[in-house]
Amino acid sequence: MAKKTVKHVIPRWRYYFVMLILASLPVLVAVKIAQLQIMPSEEHGRDFLKHQGDARSIRKEEIPAHRGLITDRNGEPLAISTPVTTLIANPQRMQKSASAADIEKLAAALGIPLSQLQSRLKRYRNKSFMYLARQLPTPEAERILDLGISGVSGRQEYKRFYPAGEVTAQLVGFTDINDSGQEGMELAYNAFLAGESGSKKVVKDLAGRVIKDIALIKPASPGNSLKLSIDLRVQYAAYRALKAAMQKHQAKSGSVVVLDVQTGEVLAMANQPSFNPNDRSNLRPESIRNRAVTDIMEPGSTVKPFTMLAALESGKFEPESVINTSPGYLKVSYKTFVDYRDYGQLDMAGVLTKSSQVGTTKIALALNPDTTRELFERMGFGEVIGSGFPAETAGSLPAYRKWDPVTQATFAFGHGLSASSLQLARAYSVLANDGIRYEVSMTAIESAPESIQVVDSQLVKSVRTMLETAVGDTGTGKRAMIDGYSVGGKTGTVHKVKAGGGGYDSDRYMSVFAGLSPVENPRLVTVVVIDEPREGDYFGGLVAAPVFSEVTGNALRLLQVTPDNMDVNRNIASVKAVMAKRGNP
Repeated sequence: MAKKTVKHVIPRWRYYFVMLILASLPVLVAVKIAQLQIMPSEEHGRDFLKHQGDARSIRKEEIPAHRGLITDRNGEPLAISTPVTTLIANPQRMQKSASAADIEKLAAALGIPLSQLQSRLKRYRNKSFMYLARQLPTPEAERILDLGISGVSGRQEYKRFYPAGEVTAQLVGFTDINDSGQEGMELAYNAFLAGESGSKKVVKDLAGRVIKDIALIKPASPGNSLKLSIDLRVQYAAYRALKAAMQKHQAKSGSVVVLDVQTGEVLAMANQPSFNPNDRSNLRPESIRNRAVTDIMEPGSTVKPFTMLAALESGKFEPESVINTSPGYLKVSYKTFVDYRDYGQLDMAGVLTKSSQVGTTKIALALNPDTTRELFERMGFGEVIGSGFPAETAGSLPAYRKWDPVTQATFAFGHGLSASSLQLARAYSVLANDGIRYEVSMTAIESAPESIQVVDSQLVKSVRTMLETAVGDTGTGKRAMIDGYSVGGKTGTVHKVKAGGGGYDSDRYMSVFAGLSPVENPRLVTVVVIDEPREGDYFGGLVAAPVFSEVTGNALRLLQVTPDNMDVNRNIASVKAVMAKRGNP
């Protein structure tokens, strides 16, 4: 007997109910999505999700500021900032997502041992920031970033470059790796040169690369440009001549200062030994000092012109006054002052020309020592120049309650006081400016500088005439002569003070020459200091004077100063000497 088939009938209401539920599911999903992505009031709604997404991709990034340019007076660059890239790592992220092969590739690309990189990552494993390499050339950094290693990213920075290298090293100075001034004018004008960093919002990928700029928060403000007073052409001439003299005489150190007497601007300031600010891997501390500004010396006989000026100002002496220097020595109290030989009767110019200790001593003892000191003070000795250069020295100008005769005499020819090369140059600029004193400037001056008359112009002109005889054929500074230009100046050969004090060393000298040119209408003052020449000569007239001649002669020609001393016979003799040196008849 066949089974009877039972037909199940689904109630219509149940069918519609199920269909309604199925149809409402997409609507419920859509509502939930709307709640999460559109409705801002939900606890985990749009704002929450947006914030979470932004926190993982949007970053605030610093925009580095471009440090100001440093140039010479003619606009030649002395310090410029070039864009570079610094590579940084997120050690925490690298632990999670960078493979061992990635770490190996990264070490090879950085050019460091794998063990070294692994050790550093381990040391910073709980940190989110670590430097991989600072200030790489951008193309080199891009090649490393192209490896696509998670947690490795780049940051734009600026690196200082010095086109003139060691020629201007001590004057310009340098910055550290964070582009902050550390020495020289970079330090003195750091706030002026440094810009102000900006910031922006960016979107970064998992590798830390910027894939989109969103908004500028604050623009970067570049630093101000600084125009120095030096003329790079004159600076090169000074540096070459000084370095050659240093090598010839195997000297310990040296400096050259060239001043424009019409403005007080420093046209050149060279020092030896020097260093390359673009590669400081072998930098020696003694090479950093700008010796022309920071180091002091006893100026020796180079201050005798100021003693002559004090004598003329006192009214007790005239340029034609005659001093008897026989028999070539003079005993004062416990000390005997000795000349190179017995010069007999000398006028004031003759005392300077022969650099007579006996003549200078007799003049000094006839003067009020406090009055002589006061004139030295007017010349700027014993006071800070005010250039703003770091560690600038004031030197010393002692004031005695009572001057004994020996102190009075030795002070008159440069012992017992101290000054820097720049201070000595400033004092000579007063002689060059007919008694007017300008303040020294290491930055270019755009307007007329301030000045003050510190001594009578006619007296100064008389001393300048005396200085010209000191550089004549019979003077101690004859090697300072310049073809085509008149020169006035004074040599100095100074015994150095013993390291432990207690007198002077008998075999350690400082060779000095200070001078101006042309004599009638001076344009330049140059001071040359050679410390401890150890090969050949050591006298200022033989060591420092030739450097003066070369530097000042080149500077006058570069500045197109009209020659004022066209001595035909001397020029012919000079040409013949050059030709003979070259092997021509």
